[in-house]
Amino acid sequence: MSLSSHLTELKKKHEHLSMEVEHAQRSPATDGLSIASMKKQKLKLKEEIERLSTEELAV
Repeated sequence: MSLSSHLTELKKKHEHLSMEVEHAQRSPATDGLSIASMKKQKLKLKEEIERLSTEELAV
């Protein structure tokens, strides 16, 4: 898998997770721990995207 296609997939996952977080925050049945866990995953994806984007620019 090329770096650019990997970045595209990570961005798609990040966007999907963003939508899940928004939906969970609007749902009163979702507990705070689940939302916090999704936010941590989202942050890790964002950091990975930024790291790989920097690598891509350096190449």
